[in-house]
Amino acid sequence: MTRFRESVRSLLRQQVLDAAYGLVAADGWGVLRMTAIARAAGISRQTLYNEFGSKEAIGNALVQRELEGFLLGIQRELDAHRGELEKAAAAGVGYTLRQAVENPLIKSVLLAARGGEDDLLAYLTTRPEPVFGTAMAMLDAYAVEAWPDVDEESRGLAVETIVRLTVSHIVQPVDSPEESARRIARITARIAYPGRQGLSGGAGRAPRSTAAPAASEVPGSGP
Repeated sequence: MTRFRESVRSLLRQQVLDAAYGLVAADGWGVLRMTAIARAAGISRQTLYNEFGSKEAIGNALVQRELEGFLLGIQRELDAHRGELEKAAAAGVGYTLRQAVENPLIKSVLLAARGGEDDLLAYLTTRPEPVFGTAMAMLDAYAVEAWPDVDEESRGLAVETIVRLTVSHIVQPVDSPEESARRIARITARIAYPGRQGLSGGAGRAPRSTAAPAASEVPGSGP
């Protein structure tokens, strides 16, 4: 019975958060009322208050859910190109920029640190980890494993650059998400591998040896 109740409660919470998301996307957080959320979710106001207690609690839960899904999406994009820095960077940045266009709540969350005025954004300032701090930590941990040939200093600079440039392109887009992602990935690869030329194509893969072959390895060069 306990498991059944937990399942029902989980479904109820998702139903409420889905309703709240639709209302926030359409009208913004500031004008949102508990009565409207209950109506959209198809439940009574009392049931809504019993589950969440306040509008602020719904806002926190909504932001948390969207952030978790967003960060998991970035991780999937990176993992699809593990070991190929430029391709992984383009995939992760492209996903982020598309989310900023398609998901109004995610865009608000991503821009919260830049002084947004929506009350919902205030919830991010009370989180133990600001969203970009979390993203940078996740990306750095990924880079340590996926790009072992990048030295620590270059890796740190590359991670900070990709995050800051992505924020800049969200605030003031200058091109399509795909083209912006390609350019940001290119810059990131150049920072990660400052002495390497011809980065396109297999950028980010471990470099092949360019040493000349020994005489004994060249056909017809034996004594």
